[in-house]
Amino acid sequence: MILEENFSELLEKSLVDFKYKEGQVIKGTVMSVTNDTVVVDVGLKAEGRIPLKEFHSPGEEHSVKIGQKYDVYLEKLENKEGEALLSRERARKEESWSNLEKLQDSKQQVTGVITGRVKGGYAVDIEGALAFLPGSQVDLKPIKDISPLLNKPQPMVILKMDKLRGNIVVSRRALLEESRKADRSKLLSDISEGDKLKGIIKNITDYGVFVDLGGLDGLIHVTDLSWERVNHPSEKFTVGDEIEVIVTKYDKENNRISLGLKQLTEDPWKNVEKIYKVGSKIKSKISSIADYGAFVELEKGVEGLIHSSEMSWVNKNINPNSVLKINEEVEVVILEIDNTKRRISLGLKQCTENPWKKFAEKNKKGDVLEGKIKNITDFGLFVELSEELDGLIHLSDISWEDSGDEKIKTFKSNELVKFKILEIDLDKERVSLGIKQLTKDSSKKTDKLIGKVMTGVVVEIDKDKVYVSFDEEKKGFIKKVNLAKLKSEQNTDRFAVKEKIDAKVMKKPNKDGLYELSVKDLEIQEEKKALKEYGSSSSGASIGDIIGAALKEDKKKDSEKTKDEKK
Repeated sequence: MILEENFSELLEKSLVDFKYKEGQVIKGTVMSVTNDTVVVDVGLKAEGRIPLKEFHSPGEEHSVKIGQKYDVYLEKLENKEGEALLSRERARKEESWSNLEKLQDSKQQVTGVITGRVKGGYAVDIEGALAFLPGSQVDLKPIKDISPLLNKPQPMVILKMDKLRGNIVVSRRALLEESRKADRSKLLSDISEGDKLKGIIKNITDYGVFVDLGGLDGLIHVTDLSWERVNHPSEKFTVGDEIEVIVTKYDKENNRISLGLKQLTEDPWKNVEKIYKVGSKIKSKISSIADYGAFVELEKGVEGLIHSSEMSWVNKNINPNSVLKINEEVEVVILEIDNTKRRISLGLKQCTENPWKKFAEKNKKGDVLEGKIKNITDFGLFVELSEELDGLIHLSDISWEDSGDEKIKTFKSNELVKFKILEIDLDKERVSLGIKQLTKDSSKKTDKLIGKVMTGVVVEIDKDKVYVSFDEEKKGFIKKVNLAKLKSEQNTDRFAVKEKIDAKVMKKPNKDGLYELSVKDLEIQEEKKALKEYGSSSSGASIGDIIGAALKEDKKKDSEKTKDEKK
């Protein structure tokens, strides 16, 4: 009887073992939790031990309690210790795969935990299933530091699953893009000019700052960053900064948003004309220096320019850096205010005595003075008038008899010379002088043709001279050096017999009865006249520009004269 009962028990136990197969997911009951191990009973002759970490995801606290039932994976019916070899992790994976396949089919998001870095990306735990998150799919832009996202549940979508290979590829970026797209659509439908928005600086360029408004980028042009001068946006802003902006323009067709930052504050130019008056003197600091002048900050957002021409009475090509320094306090005079162009012109030299005006008060046209030759140029002599000022003796004002080119060679620097004041021009800040005017032109008494401009005809040419006939029966010659002002054009080969030529009569007939004429002196005379009437050499215009303007004006007068004659 006892033998039959023992046999019955053994048979019943063997039948229980037989109904479970290795590789199956079966139900188990938690019997105890000790340290890092959970003891689970699955109805076999021996219980199994499972590591506690298999019952929860990384970063989470476990909630395992005695008596709770869990699905576990039966790896072996009995190990060498006689216990069932169980795995909660593998059971979770099997369960997860099934759930994840359903979620992928329905394109629903999943929750995963980034556990660490692997080659090309990151390892992700999704309810026990191991997935791969490519580095390019973490965020909308590359992330240098992943630590804030580690071991924290993150929403993701499944891109690909391969159960045979055990591969799952997920993306966090895809969800962010969907969210961004939704935010963008909402922003575009709600946005209007004048709206104030908050955004993150995304990129900085030479011409402005791009701001991420949450799904849509807007541009703050460099001119709309500040009322103050901004040399480069990077001086004031940093990528990643959060700023408040105002929508200045919205192009619905191209979805372009123009933003402004300075418009959030009051325009400092609003009361400029009330505060500052033309002619008044003010003191302020140099804010920046350029090749053409220096900027003075009158107040925040309001600057004035001292042009280089307004820095010195005598030096027209002054280098601003040689006389001024950034943050240096200077006294200036307000010369002009243009509120439309937002420009204030300032003068530095106007705060000092005008040496030209001082000279004009002490001297007048016709006065005879004496001074040292400071500089000798191709067009004349610069003579010292005072410690600050120089005057010009033009080539044509050196001698009555000799050509200016020849006579200028007889002078030397620092030589003391007498001269007469021909003109004092305070507007153009120059004094014209002459040496020949100290004496009378004796040639004019004996011959009325001297100094006149005549049109002649070439009758003969040799290597040194061009012979001409003019004023009916008179004859003369033009030396090679007097054929043109430019040396490159002083060539007799340029002319041909019977060609007409304009020249200035310079000397009375020689023993052969020939007058000496000069094309060169005529050009110098015309240049001098053009400089006087159409501009100064310090105005920035070239001699060619000035003479061109004079010729154009002469042509216009001739044309008008012809029309009048026809009438």
